[in-house]
Amino acid sequence: MQYLLLIYRNEADLAHANPDERKKVSAEYAAYTQSIIQSGHFKAGDGLQPTTTATTVRVRDGKTLTTDGPFAETREQLAGYYLVDAKDLDTALGLAARIPGAKTGSIEVRPVMIYDN
Repeated sequence: MQYLLLIYRNEADLAHANPDERKKVSAEYAAYTQSIIQSGHFKAGDGLQPTTTATTVRVRDGKTLTTDGPFAETREQLAGYYLVDAKDLDTALGLAARIPGAKTGSIEVRPVMIYDN
């Protein structure tokens, strides 16, 4: 089954990090990504640009409305994701716990919807 591991963090923390701290975090993510590629769990994954680059789209009464930035005001922002293949939720939770961002932010684990054709 596929699971989406959504990585949330406080963007301000990264903005205030010095170059050595950023390099360390990048190296941790690179090592983690390589480990799940080698284990066969990796399907896809990417980091996201800051929320200042986001645009939220809504359609109301047939009109498309756009708003700069994300809709919700939260302490943590969606920073990236991994799409993984795992035999069960426990395996997916174990993969999520190893994501470097779990130490300072949170990881939301969600099963991917399976559609009947």
